[in-house]
Amino acid sequence: MADKTADQLELESKGYYKLSLVKQIGYGAGDMAQNFIYQNVSGFIGYFYSDVYIIGKDPAKSATTASTLMLVVRFIDVVWDPIVGAFVDKSHPRFGKYRSWLLYAGLPLCALAILCYFNGFKDASKALNMGYAFVTYTLLQMCYTLTNVPYGALNASLTRDPLEIDKLTTTRMAMANIAGLFVWTGFPIVIGKFAGDPIPWGAVLFNFIGAIPGIFLMPLVPAIRRAIGKKNVFYVFGLIGIVGYLSLYFINRFDLTIKKGDDKDVVMLIANFVKSTGLSVTTGYMWAIVPEVITYAEYTTGRRIAGIVNALTGIFFKAGFALGGAIPGWVAGGICGYNPENSTGGGSYTTKAGAWFSAMIIYGAVGLALLIFCFIESKEKVVMDEKETKNVKFTDLFVEFARNGPLRIIAFYFITAFCCMNVHNTAVGWFFKLNGQTALAKEGVRWCIAVIPAILMALMIVIMYFYSLTDDKMEEINKEIELRARKEEVA
Repeated sequence: MADKTADQLELESKGYYKLSLVKQIGYGAGDMAQNFIYQNVSGFIGYFYSDVYIIGKDPAKSATTASTLMLVVRFIDVVWDPIVGAFVDKSHPRFGKYRSWLLYAGLPLCALAILCYFNGFKDASKALNMGYAFVTYTLLQMCYTLTNVPYGALNASLTRDPLEIDKLTTTRMAMANIAGLFVWTGFPIVIGKFAGDPIPWGAVLFNFIGAIPGIFLMPLVPAIRRAIGKKNVFYVFGLIGIVGYLSLYFINRFDLTIKKGDDKDVVMLIANFVKSTGLSVTTGYMWAIVPEVITYAEYTTGRRIAGIVNALTGIFFKAGFALGGAIPGWVAGGICGYNPENSTGGGSYTTKAGAWFSAMIIYGAVGLALLIFCFIESKEKVVMDEKETKNVKFTDLFVEFARNGPLRIIAFYFITAFCCMNVHNTAVGWFFKLNGQTALAKEGVRWCIAVIPAILMALMIVIMYFYSLTDDKMEEINKEIELRARKEEVA
């Protein structure tokens, strides 16, 4: 390796580290791991509870029961998030303030994801049936938070350089979307193989097309941002997403199809590709803004409290997940009468419970290996020392939220974006089981797949309009932080 120049050394002394491709991929492996594990459970658990595990042992009410359980558990996790954020910023574990938790919380996270799909209590009493689901899902959510909050703070601890953070974010999201591809397309195939059932190729292809834009578009987002501006990225791709969602609704509602075999509808696949193009960019690129909010907090308070900021964003994206996972069951099941026993045909995921448990063992093992790789390659260099963190308190979360305007905007964007994403994802399994359902139940599922997400995406555009940290403002803030650091060195 060539010796570093004086300019490079000076930049690094200010925290502007350049990161190799291996380091970028290593950091991205952490998000890839969490998507192998958490996206799997969060995306499929609603269908598993309602149509496979039959939570509450009443098929007519299982969708509503599953939605209510997920809402309660995820709001318990919302309370847990700020506790974790303050704890992480105050802690100094052996292997690094943030990276240590990739191991400490990552191992139980993988184990609990597998246990969530354990079917041993499926035929037990109603109390045991629901109790097992509640306990395992609650512990999973808590371990995910203890992994994800430190991981989210880790990128702002690797470098201050906004271009490098952009690279980290786009690499991270591209790898997360690759994991999503393996989850949304691979998992139905794996469980189908374990079950010995026909593979639901219609649902698999629908999910595959939906995963493609995130993989290929995210590496291009920094160039797109330079061409059209940061906020315009959210406006343009938000509108693209709305067009895709509404196209999905009208195509299915009025049977505007070009049939190419069972469930392999070309027009529907094109609409899903358009929807995912908008959704992947607007939900992926928002993570690049979190380090800006962390830097703004440092600028206004003198403390780089990355754990607290990420805990606050975590509170809102968990709340979004909670609402997004609950709305489909309430709308399709509670209001519109979706019942898994009414479905005819085999176009969706298998209902053989043992296959889900076996498949999750494979996905959990892969996720753990990726977390270990992330731990090895991610070395923290821009973190608070013990003197700075001794005064970090739980109440700092609420103080920071109250005084940090850009953070509030991002928080509301997160809750809306994750609600949008999860309403759609939770309803996909039901979308391919519409045959045999009542007209009202079909309409309820369509609203969850398309109309409600389109409304939420429009709200995301409105929220982003009020975000105030422009590129020029961030450059000014970074220069001021550097100036303060020089004055402290002289003093």
